[in-house]
Amino acid sequence: MNRREARQLALQALFQMTLSDIDRKSAIDAVKDEGESVDPFVTRLLDQTLDHEEAIDQLISKHLKNWSLDRVGNIDKTILRLAVCEIMYFDDIPLTVSVNEAVELCKIYSDEQTRKFVNGVLSGISKEIETNC
Repeated sequence: MNRREARQLALQALFQMTLSDIDRKSAIDAVKDEGESVDPFVTRLLDQTLDHEEAIDQLISKHLKNWSLDRVGNIDKTILRLAVCEIMYFDDIPLTVSVNEAVELCKIYSDEQTRKFVNGVLSGISKEIETNC
């Protein structure tokens, strides 16, 4: 499984957890192929996103212009959370890769307008992170 596929699996699992009251393992089991092992990147990304959800949401909210996080659609919010988690907590992944991968997820799970929105929010967050480093 490559990282893009792992991100898709993490997105699907986190999205399910957002919509229903299931735990991480159940969410992963629901989205992976039967008999397939789970890439450690999926687990790490999910764990870090859930463990730091409050800080991630605060950073996203700070960069939303004329929006509140509650108004962002669930799939778009999930994509943003995963990408911001990577930006904040995965030093081994370049910021541009995290942003580009989030935009690619939007191409699959959302629309062009959302891609622009997600790209704009993540670009602002990336600039803030780069400035503070």
